[in-house]
Amino acid sequence: MTRPRLLIPWDETLLSYDLGPDHPLAPVRVELTMALARELGVLEAPDVEIVGVTPADDEVLELVHDPAYIAVVRSALEADPAYLRRYGFDSPDNPVVPGLHEAAALIAGASVRAAEAVWRGESEHAANMAGGLHHAMRARASGFCVYNDAAIAVAHLLRRGAERVAYVDVDVHHGDGVQAAFYDDPRVLTISLHETPASLFPGTGRPDETGAKGAEGMSVNVALPPYTGDEGWLRAFDAVVPPLLKQFTPEILVTQLGCDSHALDPLAHLELSVDGQRAAITALHDLAHRHADGRWLLLGGGGYALVDVVPRTWASALAEAAHRPIPAETPTPVPWREFVRARTDRTAPERMTDGHPATFRRWVDGYDPADAVDRAIRATRTAVFPEHGLDPQP
Repeated sequence: MTRPRLLIPWDETLLSYDLGPDHPLAPVRVELTMALARELGVLEAPDVEIVGVTPADDEVLELVHDPAYIAVVRSALEADPAYLRRYGFDSPDNPVVPGLHEAAALIAGASVRAAEAVWRGESEHAANMAGGLHHAMRARASGFCVYNDAAIAVAHLLRRGAERVAYVDVDVHHGDGVQAAFYDDPRVLTISLHETPASLFPGTGRPDETGAKGAEGMSVNVALPPYTGDEGWLRAFDAVVPPLLKQFTPEILVTQLGCDSHALDPLAHLELSVDGQRAAITALHDLAHRHADGRWLLLGGGGYALVDVVPRTWASALAEAAHRPIPAETPTPVPWREFVRARTDRTAPERMTDGHPATFRRWVDGYDPADAVDRAIRATRTAVFPEHGLDPQP
């Protein structure tokens, strides 16, 4: 049997990561994503394989997290609230809910299963759209994230013998937990494109955060000004990501595909369209084939426009990874729209596009010092490109 193009660890138990009815990280966004991908024929494609999910055990979680922290998560319902706050819990962002350890460990297990499938050649690509919980630290919950499945998947790859792992994070928030986990590890290149920490959580991700001694230049941060749209964001991506991946030649590309950079997202201030986000995903797929022998792991992440944005962007990502890209003008299937109405009492978008061209001017065409996006690009390239033997100038 020919290996699948795309392997997806999935069952509905992944929707059990539920932080409460009013929490922004609503599991319905993943539910609607998978329903849309199914109605579009992606999940039933002959070169797509759905596999079961098992939770990560403590040994796997401890690749990134402190054993004492895992014990706190497991017993959080019985713990004193003042004690929990030392670990980032009992707050609006990270409430304590029943089954928290089990739900977070399940997501980590799915991401590790996906990473393992790509690493050992079981599939070309693999995806866990319930994953991408990139803010969790070694001993602290943060930003809706309890266990950092993205960092755990990378650490698992290193344990399996990987020597060069590239992690690209396009979430509107800085991928601080993954950066922290590998800040002193020259085997891992982390690249995060996000809204500037001057205006958005978590307040980190400045260009001068470039890696600890021995790993200089391995942490790359593109901090973009509020209200950056498709043109500026894609220009920044093109100016930073492809040259670094070409130079680094990773053995596998891990991507966190948070789609909260969209103009409709209620928690941030960038102004991308689903068309711009799809262009970035397409570019990442191409880069995986150009520089990582096709090995590509896709993870979800942030995204709080639950109906209008997340399902379309992430279903498009799954279709791209299955080598069955969905044309932008494709109508969303009527049964999916009916499901959205029944599930959320909301009206679903009728097309897979926002109608944006998602074009941009390339960095090599010249630097504009009056443009805030260009200044952000230049700051990042100046900070890290020389460490990779690259010229920071256009």
